[in-house]
Amino acid sequence: MNKQRRVIALGFFDGVHLGHGALLRRVKETADRLGAVPSAFTFDRSPTAALTGQDIPLLSTVEDRTSLMAQLYGIQEMVVAPFHTMQRMDWEEFISNYLVGELGVVHVVAGHDFHFGYMGKGNPERLKARCQALGVGCDIIPKVELSGITVSSTYIRTLIAQGEMERAVEFLGHPFRLTRQVAHGKRLGSALGFPTVNLRIPEGLIVPAFGVYATRIWVLPDYPDHQPCIPGEGPCLAVTNVGVRPTVKDSDGRVTVEGFILDFHGDLYGRTVRMEFYKYLRGERKFPSMEDLAQEVRRNAEETRAYFGG
Repeated sequence: MNKQRRVIALGFFDGVHLGHGALLRRVKETADRLGAVPSAFTFDRSPTAALTGQDIPLLSTVEDRTSLMAQLYGIQEMVVAPFHTMQRMDWEEFISNYLVGELGVVHVVAGHDFHFGYMGKGNPERLKARCQALGVGCDIIPKVELSGITVSSTYIRTLIAQGEMERAVEFLGHPFRLTRQVAHGKRLGSALGFPTVNLRIPEGLIVPAFGVYATRIWVLPDYPDHQPCIPGEGPCLAVTNVGVRPTVKDSDGRVTVEGFILDFHGDLYGRTVRMEFYKYLRGERKFPSMEDLAQEVRRNAEETRAYFGG
């Protein structure tokens, strides 16, 4: 990695929630002041899952973490390190050799509960003391609370699993998102009179509570430095079902994410889209017929338009 001056945030940053935002804002402010690159350090897998062996679903992919940090907080660079390598590294070596020696870090920002290095011996106190000895700046950010509740990935994960999407948006500071390439579906949308996007939830990512959501969809452009949108229209509204589609006769029981796009005509198969979840409208249920399902989707479409003020 080329040697340049970096101000870096340390953490896993799953979901890039408001607590993470406190670190990332400090990084951007300090980097601007020092003329350095605002950066973030993260792992390729969940440290908690790796250490405990528990199956802990993620709130965001590495790609979504990277884009959220850039869009919301101006972070220009994400350093993704293999957790299995980092957990064997001595905590002092991590600071002196890796952060300062290899990455050229001139200022570090970490949370109050950040632990690192072999057996987690590195902690905020040791980080701050070692940085001071090396002439490197260091800020330790206290926990962030909202309505008396500590903002954490664990709490937000519970909200999304229960379908409490509006509250999850409050704690994230942005809507929960899923960025995927549109896959072939069973053309249910054509039968119901709505164009659809079918997305597959990547392995390891959290599955929202089964049900129907008010969502927005952005079609990502061919060139990543362009503003993502549907040309000439901006984001489209969509009624999105998460679940196993019990009304469909040939449903194979596989969990799907299917967005019925409002006021849009065209085929998005093969395009990459970003779906943003805002509000849980109802639970998934089996309808007596496809006609009944279509009528309910139309009703949900009106709810979605009303929610977004459209």
